[in-house]
Amino acid sequence: MTGTRATDTVETVFRIESARIIAGVTRIVRDVGIAEELAQDALVAALEQWPESGVPDNPGAWLMATAKHRAVDLVRRRERYARKLAEMGRDLESAPQGVDDPADIDPYADDIDDDLLRLVFTACHPVLSAEARIALTLKLLGGLSTPEIARAFLAPEATVAQRIVRAKRTLATKNVAFEVPYGPDREARLDSVLEVIYLIFNEGYAATEGDDWLRPGLCEDALRLARVLAGLMPKEPEVHGLAALLELQAARSGARTGPAGEPVLLADQNRARWDRLLIRRGFAALARAESVASGAHGPYVLQAAIAACHAHAHTYADTDWQQIAALYDLLATRAPSPVVELNRAVAVSMAYGPERALLLVETLAAEPALRDYHLLFSVRGDLLSRLGRRDEARADFAHAASLTRNERERALLLGRAAECGARPGGQSGRT
Repeated sequence: MTGTRATDTVETVFRIESARIIAGVTRIVRDVGIAEELAQDALVAALEQWPESGVPDNPGAWLMATAKHRAVDLVRRRERYARKLAEMGRDLESAPQGVDDPADIDPYADDIDDDLLRLVFTACHPVLSAEARIALTLKLLGGLSTPEIARAFLAPEATVAQRIVRAKRTLATKNVAFEVPYGPDREARLDSVLEVIYLIFNEGYAATEGDDWLRPGLCEDALRLARVLAGLMPKEPEVHGLAALLELQAARSGARTGPAGEPVLLADQNRARWDRLLIRRGFAALARAESVASGAHGPYVLQAAIAACHAHAHTYADTDWQQIAALYDLLATRAPSPVVELNRAVAVSMAYGPERALLLVETLAAEPALRDYHLLFSVRGDLLSRLGRRDEARADFAHAASLTRNERERALLLGRAAECGARPGGQSGRT
């Protein structure tokens, strides 16, 4: 194999295996920052050796073993090694999952699933801000470089780099345990993990700013993380619910933009372009969520059920809006928020008419959280246009356009303002 081909192989394998390697090394050194550095050391060793010796039969295992060997050597070299062992011993007596003595670590041992799960909970720890959790998760688990994360979120590279550095420092200074929490802490921590994956997907599905309506790479990263988490936590219904939701939402991506990249509203989408494989995967994940649930469904399972209603409909006219409205009623009870209420109003408008929905939206207009939320004015503009109140609708669409930071969405809203709600049959503005 030529040096160039070997180098390409190293980089490809590392991108695939980096999360597992960092997770495995973190279990030894108990610091994600140091673990990432040691994983990079293993990458450098592969770049130096593989062009000469050839790519090993199991390159991922080679990288893992190399990184773990270096982690063990590092721990042994620490001046305070004895005290560290004592601390580990105390942790072993009190923690549900113990800490390995470096002398007993088998670098080839396969603890990948457990270590990945610990890394997920560590990267998404609530001690970090939402922005830091997203950046760190994409870096450690998504395998994205800092420049890639910066481009995805239209943020300065230096800002993203600082978030990642500060996140690692915070985890170290706060002595965040590299573990999966148990008992009452687990649900709260799991909520944080699911929220991070959900936010990553949403930013890819409907970008908050910039020139592109979709950022498929972020959707793919979030979907991959959701699938990994579902494999690691097979008995958690909300994990399967999130996976189902993302599969079903991602299935629509091919139909959500037109030839020039412009947004296409749900009613106008060519459903033949919806990905049937992703829909089947979404249905299967939703069935798993329902099969392992022991009580009332959580918010992600309910949202997945709503997405499934859309996926079951062969045409927009076939959509069971009454069922969707009923599911939003449950969601508003389970996870109340102004945004959920706004989505419920859209479903009510389609199931029972715009008059009833407009009353709900007018109430929401008084919510401080929605004062500058462009979708509130977009939805109200749609309802007003369907009621023939065109001047008011035009004003709401124009105001919504002034609030969004996404150029594609702004153009869509200005177009609807110009049309003044003239589309036959009315539309909700949902995509």
